[in-house]
Amino acid sequence: MVRILGISGSLRAKSYNTALLRAAQALCRPGAAPEIGVELEIATPHGIPLYDADLEQREGLPRAVTELKARVAACSGLLLVTPEYNNSIPGVFKNVIDWLSRPPADIPRLFGGRPVALMGASQGNFGTILAQNGWLPVLRTLGARTWAGGRLLVPRAQQVFGEDGQIIDEATRARVREFMSGFADFIGDSAT
Repeated sequence: MVRILGISGSLRAKSYNTALLRAAQALCRPGAAPEIGVELEIATPHGIPLYDADLEQREGLPRAVTELKARVAACSGLLLVTPEYNNSIPGVFKNVIDWLSRPPADIPRLFGGRPVALMGASQGNFGTILAQNGWLPVLRTLGARTWAGGRLLVPRAQQVFGEDGQIIDEATRARVREFMSGFADFIGDSAT
């Protein structure tokens, strides 16, 4: 079975991006129809401090970072679920990736050739297209294999998710299922 680690780039309790990641997880569960064959784990930026080279030198990597690094190293693919703040990558999410790239000798182990996909939800009309575009040079620099077969943009998220965080729009649910299936196929092709 393909193991994907999905990281939501939001700290907000009622984040549309975390809701999108949870919806993807539900669609990947065994018994979901149709079967996707993916185990999707969820992570968030909670507990990861702002990157500080002095802190790193003095104390080493924070425990939350080493735990997340272990989860990234153990997964078959990485799913970045990105909000878009001021037409760009959220600072808190970039901070997570910056910590994961420490020390630089770990970059090939964590990112080198690792399949990565992007998705995101926003209240605006264009989804998170600019944030997703902003991630591309970062992922290229880290040596990840970004899935070019698709990006999932969820615009007007307030109309797609209910108060409970569940997807209420069937077309979006179908797009998420198709996206996850395509990413799982990309990961499978990368492994052969």
